[in-house]
Amino acid sequence: MFKGTATALITPFTENGVDFDSLEKLLDFQLNNEIDALVVLGTTGEPPTMTKEEKLAVMKFAIKKVDHKIPVILGTGSNCTKTAIANTIEAAELGADGALVVTPFYNKCTQEGLYLHYKAICDASPIPVIAYNVPARTGVNILPETLKKLTSLKQLQGIKDACGKSEQIEQMGKVCQGTHVNYYSGDDEMVIEAMQAGGSGLISVASNILPNETSSVVKACLEKDYAKAQAILNKYRAIDEALFYEVNPIPVKYAAYKMGLCQNILRLPLTPLSENNAQRLEAIMKDLQLI
Repeated sequence: MFKGTATALITPFTENGVDFDSLEKLLDFQLNNEIDALVVLGTTGEPPTMTKEEKLAVMKFAIKKVDHKIPVILGTGSNCTKTAIANTIEAAELGADGALVVTPFYNKCTQEGLYLHYKAICDASPIPVIAYNVPARTGVNILPETLKKLTSLKQLQGIKDACGKSEQIEQMGKVCQGTHVNYYSGDDEMVIEAMQAGGSGLISVASNILPNETSSVVKACLEKDYAKAQAILNKYRAIDEALFYEVNPIPVKYAAYKMGLCQNILRLPLTPLSENNAQRLEAIMKDLQLI
């Protein structure tokens, strides 16, 4: 799919709908700063609060704007396997380069259920699939032994892993080595650990506002210059932490707003960044000369 850094893009809103002027601005910002891929309508894009029509319009707009310059990966996951299949086929028809499919949430499932869920999607998908493991949000954790079974699926060409556990990161990376499945970090702060475990890249929140800087960390890791990667990561550690003062994407949307990239509008149940955290984040951004 890609090596390097993919931005999990925010979706800009107006009070009445999607802000396509700001979406174009965000896409230009990413393309002009040499990001390696884009993930549209992942968690950071707030798809649970968008209508079917809005999501379709955003997907079409992004694919047309990017125009094959870099891969565009669309979020197509669902806790209903049939819906995830339908979403993934639709993404392919729209011209997406791949699909990001989160593990089933709320109804959850067993490890066997995870395997069969992804098998059904991959068997039906015309485009490559990236599984998304984020147990803090879904309550389901893809275990290393399950990932080993998943590597038998031809269309499964990656896993975005935000398990948050160093030991599991090491195990998951090892499982992917020597297979066609790329291991991507789903956590900006743990990217070096993932890359040392054999990772191919990062799907990032921070790169919404720091595309070059985030990419430079991953590029250094790909060159196995982990000391350089750590030095860059240390420089931006404070803002990486600040972007999770409150649930993603609340802080990163505020940061993008302060940079003039979009309005600071979220949809309930998400709420704008609290005044105290906004002041803290703004102070860090000023220190880094982002604003």
